[in-house]
Amino acid sequence: MPQSLAQAVYLLAAVLFVLSLAGLSKQETARRGNLSGIVGMALALAATVALALDHSERPVAVTGSLILLVLLVGATVGTWQARRVEMTQMPELIAVLHSFVGLAAVLVGYNSFLTEPADPAHLVEVFLGVLIGAVTFTGSIVAYLKLSARMRSAPLSLPGRNWLNLAMVVVCGGLLAWFLVTHGVLPLLLMTAVALALGWHLVASIGGGDMPVVVSMLNSYSGWAAAAAGFMLGNDLLIVTGALVGSSGAILSWFMCRAMNRSFVSVILGGFGTEGGTVVSSDGVVGTHHEITAPGVAELLLGARTVVITPGYGMAVAKAQYPVAELVGKLRARGIEVRFGVHPVAGRLPGHMNVLLAEARVPYDIVLEMDEINGDLAETDVVLVIGANDTVNPAAVDDPSSPIAGMPVLEVWKAAQVVVFKRSMATGYAGVQNPLFFRENTSMLFGDAKVQVEQIMLAV
Repeated sequence: MPQSLAQAVYLLAAVLFVLSLAGLSKQETARRGNLSGIVGMALALAATVALALDHSERPVAVTGSLILLVLLVGATVGTWQARRVEMTQMPELIAVLHSFVGLAAVLVGYNSFLTEPADPAHLVEVFLGVLIGAVTFTGSIVAYLKLSARMRSAPLSLPGRNWLNLAMVVVCGGLLAWFLVTHGVLPLLLMTAVALALGWHLVASIGGGDMPVVVSMLNSYSGWAAAAAGFMLGNDLLIVTGALVGSSGAILSWFMCRAMNRSFVSVILGGFGTEGGTVVSSDGVVGTHHEITAPGVAELLLGARTVVITPGYGMAVAKAQYPVAELVGKLRARGIEVRFGVHPVAGRLPGHMNVLLAEARVPYDIVLEMDEINGDLAETDVVLVIGANDTVNPAAVDDPSSPIAGMPVLEVWKAAQVVVFKRSMATGYAGVQNPLFFRENTSMLFGDAKVQVEQIMLAV
């Protein structure tokens, strides 16, 4: 394929990637956005393979066979993983995929260093690409381990951890100077080791309550790692794509930090400026809770004029979105106004709940964001809290000493009646006890959310 034609295809792919991001900004256009991204990536791969075959010094058959083998292995593993992973495991999968991008940037950096002329600009590209890639690689691995409960979600609090991070950054700066002077592989190897440790420590120092932001942040890191790889390979599309991913991930992280009342700088620097983390175990009972049965909930719903449902990660675990959607249909058919209130970080991934509800064919127009629904909760007859915990915790508003103090939450306790669906009285992912469970207008419905919703439907 001629270089000019390949660049034209790359330009078209870049436009499709921009349209993909634009489409993903709304539920109604998300499918179209996904399709745009798929087509763009297919075009980019096809153009890249054609260029590789055209510029290969080996026989075309040999190069083509190697490329086909790699594509088959990648497609097989990717399809297998995507089909076997549950929606509740999507954050872990994304964290692992980020680690692949980081590792790829490291390998591309070393390959580029060993095969390309050692001019200063190129050496800086190699150094920064390997640095960002290494930090992304180990940081993503730690995020995966925390999200999958293979590692404690509590933050690692080493003595002088902020100074430790700063020291590693300073060491990398010194190694860059050495690398530019000597053009040797030793400073590059030493920097890689330091960067791997830095990525591990940065994410290990962040508590489980901030993990949704960490996933988004690592998405940004992986984008900049891809952009760095694009500079090293001289691939314009990879630079553009990496910049799109990096900037969009950074913007999303900033919005999520604002939604959680977290400092963006603090989170991306591994908890800088905080003495502890955001995870504090607080399982102690702070009052007496009131239990309710499924028929009792059905009676409340049938006597209500307005109902709001606030879903959380527990709904995803129980796969309760389908019976919930069916229950909503039955209530709306009886003239009861039903809406959903979704917190920006409900679940462990941005948009997690929106995807689940869309999957169950819940109408888009009744799924509202926290800011849209909070003002109406005081006028709501019944709120069903299905698997949510930290995002409906009044301690964020009432208790200045709480680890989640200041975090914007769904103020469900203002409703006339609140029913909380939970398996037990355990704390949420942030490890903070929820006073909502012990309020006079709150009733606890224990058990599997899917089973309980089905029992409510039978009673209705």
